[in-house]
Amino acid sequence: MKRDLVCIICPRGCRMTAEITDSGVLVSGNACKRGEEYATAEMTAPKRTVTSIVRVSNRVDTMVSVKTKEPIPKEHIFDAMEKIRAVSVEAPVRIGDVIIENLFGTCIIATKDVK
Repeated sequence: MKRDLVCIICPRGCRMTAEITDSGVLVSGNACKRGEEYATAEMTAPKRTVTSIVRVSNRVDTMVSVKTKEPIPKEHIFDAMEKIRAVSVEAPVRIGDVIIENLFGTCIIATKDVK
Protein backbone atom coordinates (compact mmCIF):
# COMPACT_ATOMS: atom_id res chain seq x y z
CA MET A 1 0.00 0.00 0.00
CA LYS A 2 1.31 3.44 -0.94
CA ARG A 3 0.06 6.81 0.33
CA ASP A 4 0.87 10.47 -0.20
CA LEU A 5 0.98 12.37 3.10
CA VAL A 6 1.58 15.90 4.29
CA CYS A 7 3.48 15.96 7.57
CA ILE A 8 1.68 17.86 10.36
CA ILE A 9 4.45 17.65 12.96
CA CYS A 10 5.97 21.07 12.18
CA PRO A 11 5.05 24.10 10.04
CA ARG A 12 7.26 22.94 7.16
CA GLY A 13 4.51 20.56 5.91
CA CYS A 14 6.71 18.14 3.99
CA ARG A 15 4.97 16.25 1.20
CA MET A 16 5.88 12.62 1.72
CA THR A 17 5.23 9.27 0.15
CA ALA A 18 5.00 6.23 2.41
CA GLU A 19 4.82 2.63 1.29
CA ILE A 20 4.48 -0.58 3.25
CA THR A 21 6.96 -3.17 2.00
CA ASP A 22 8.18 -6.54 3.21
CA SER A 23 11.07 -4.81 4.99
CA GLY A 24 8.89 -2.16 6.72
CA VAL A 25 7.61 1.30 5.86
CA LEU A 26 9.62 3.24 3.28
CA VAL A 27 9.22 7.00 3.59
CA SER A 28 10.47 9.62 1.13
CA GLY A 29 10.11 13.38 1.00
CA ASN A 30 10.58 13.97 4.72
CA ALA A 31 13.09 16.61 5.84
CA CYS A 32 13.64 15.14 9.31
CA LYS A 33 13.34 12.00 11.42
CA ARG A 34 10.07 13.23 12.98
CA GLY A 35 8.42 13.22 9.55
CA GLU A 36 9.51 9.64 9.00
CA GLU A 37 8.11 8.65 12.41
CA TYR A 38 4.81 10.42 11.64
CA ALA A 39 4.43 8.69 8.26
CA THR A 40 5.28 5.29 9.75
CA ALA A 41 2.66 5.76 12.48
CA GLU A 42 0.06 6.88 9.93
CA MET A 43 0.67 3.77 7.86
CA THR A 44 0.75 1.26 10.72
CA ALA A 45 -1.31 2.59 13.67
CA PRO A 46 -2.89 6.01 13.08
CA LYS A 47 -4.03 7.97 16.15
CA ARG A 48 -6.12 11.10 16.59
CA THR A 49 -6.96 13.57 19.34
CA VAL A 50 -10.74 13.70 19.81
CA THR A 51 -12.47 16.96 20.73
CA SER A 52 -16.11 17.31 21.70
CA ILE A 53 -18.50 18.84 24.25
CA VAL A 54 -20.22 17.50 27.37
CA ARG A 55 -23.45 18.80 28.88
CA VAL A 56 -23.22 20.61 32.24
CA SER A 57 -26.29 19.30 34.04
CA ASN A 58 -26.69 22.01 36.70
CA ARG A 59 -26.50 24.94 34.23
CA VAL A 60 -29.15 25.78 31.65
CA ASP A 61 -28.01 25.29 28.05
CA THR A 62 -24.34 25.00 29.05
CA MET A 63 -21.70 22.71 27.63
CA VAL A 64 -18.02 22.24 28.46
CA SER A 65 -15.46 21.55 25.76
CA VAL A 66 -13.42 18.37 26.22
CA LYS A 67 -10.65 16.43 24.48
CA THR A 68 -8.61 13.28 24.83
CA LYS A 69 -5.50 13.87 26.90
CA GLU A 70 -3.48 11.84 24.37
CA PRO A 71 -4.39 10.67 20.88
CA ILE A 72 -6.34 7.41 20.64
CA PRO A 73 -6.30 4.76 17.90
CA LYS A 74 -8.29 6.04 14.94
CA GLU A 75 -10.53 2.95 14.89
CA HIS A 76 -11.88 3.84 18.37
CA ILE A 77 -13.07 7.39 17.60
CA PHE A 78 -16.74 6.49 17.14
CA ASP A 79 -16.77 4.37 20.32
CA ALA A 80 -15.15 7.24 22.23
CA MET A 81 -17.73 9.70 20.92
CA GLU A 82 -20.55 7.40 22.04
CA LYS A 83 -19.14 7.37 25.58
CA ILE A 84 -18.59 11.15 25.56
CA ARG A 85 -22.19 11.78 24.42
CA ALA A 86 -23.54 9.61 27.26
CA VAL A 87 -21.92 11.61 30.07
CA SER A 88 -22.77 14.89 31.79
CA VAL A 89 -20.98 16.82 34.53
CA GLU A 90 -21.90 19.33 37.21
CA ALA A 91 -20.35 22.78 37.52
CA PRO A 92 -17.90 23.95 38.60
CA VAL A 93 -15.56 22.43 36.05
CA ARG A 94 -11.91 23.50 35.73
CA ILE A 95 -9.55 23.18 32.78
CA GLY A 96 -7.81 19.82 33.05
CA ASP A 97 -10.52 18.13 35.17
CA VAL A 98 -10.88 14.48 34.20
CA ILE A 99 -14.37 13.92 32.79
CA ILE A 100 -13.95 10.24 31.78
CA GLU A 101 -11.12 8.03 33.04
CA ASN A 102 -9.51 5.13 31.17
CA LEU A 103 -10.90 5.63 27.70
CA PHE A 104 -8.82 3.66 25.18
CA GLY A 105 -5.61 4.26 27.11
CA THR A 106 -6.18 7.90 27.98
CA CYS A 107 -8.81 10.10 29.63
CA ILE A 108 -11.20 12.85 28.56
CA ILE A 109 -10.36 16.23 30.10
CA ALA A 110 -12.12 19.60 30.22
CA THR A 111 -10.59 22.32 28.07
CA LYS A 112 -12.37 25.31 29.65
CA ASP A 113 -13.67 26.48 33.00
CA VAL A 114 -17.41 26.48 33.76
CA LYS A 115 -18.36 28.22 36.99
